[in-house]
Amino acid sequence: MKSIAMIPARMGSQRLAKKNLALIDGVPMIVHAIRKCLATALFDEIWVNSEHPDFGPIAEAEGVNFHQRPEELGNNNATSEQFVREFLEKHECDYLFQVHSIAPLLSVDDVKSFVTEMKTDRYDALMSVVDENLECVYDGQPVNFTFAEKTNSQDLRPVRRIVWAVTAWRRTTFLAAAQNGGCATYAGRVGYSSVGRMAGHVIKTQEDLDIAKALYPIIIQGQSA
Repeated sequence: MKSIAMIPARMGSQRLAKKNLALIDGVPMIVHAIRKCLATALFDEIWVNSEHPDFGPIAEAEGVNFHQRPEELGNNNATSEQFVREFLEKHECDYLFQVHSIAPLLSVDDVKSFVTEMKTDRYDALMSVVDENLECVYDGQPVNFTFAEKTNSQDLRPVRRIVWAVTAWRRTTFLAAAQNGGCATYAGRVGYSSVGRMAGHVIKTQEDLDIAKALYPIIIQGQSA
């Protein structure tokens, strides 16, 4: 069963310019993601997927492949479903694992556990989630609690927040749904794999980056000490 790791790396960003090249512990986030995938030793191929050619030499220097998607799949209107489909149409595999460089606190062990869960063959799509044991509301209405009584937070049924730190799809299911006009991202049997709150910390803003920089020595370097 062939497994590919695909690391998306768009050069443009509305909230944090060139965030995939932002340094954490002196290393660009895209390089952290590449090395994380390599360290698992679980992938048959590893690809950086970007519309911008500047990521090609980075991938080559780290010993992985570079897929240059069409430029229009790197603008602010393009969706992840569009560039994942374009990639899968050009690369044969059984499973595709999307590992986000903008989740720098996701560990090698987190990725290994996620890959193992996907390969149980129970899912066509697997989402990384953070379980929130807090009272949550939507449109002013309770989601996991009731206004009729106060429940201790540890007794609540957690709300599962999809964080996209790492995601997996079965190629055949994804492409079949896309070709039939359906939503391929959530096609077939969808599963949810819990990661810790820090592993699910995704960089969108400068504040997010500052938090990751502060925590990286404690969380990631501490795991390998």
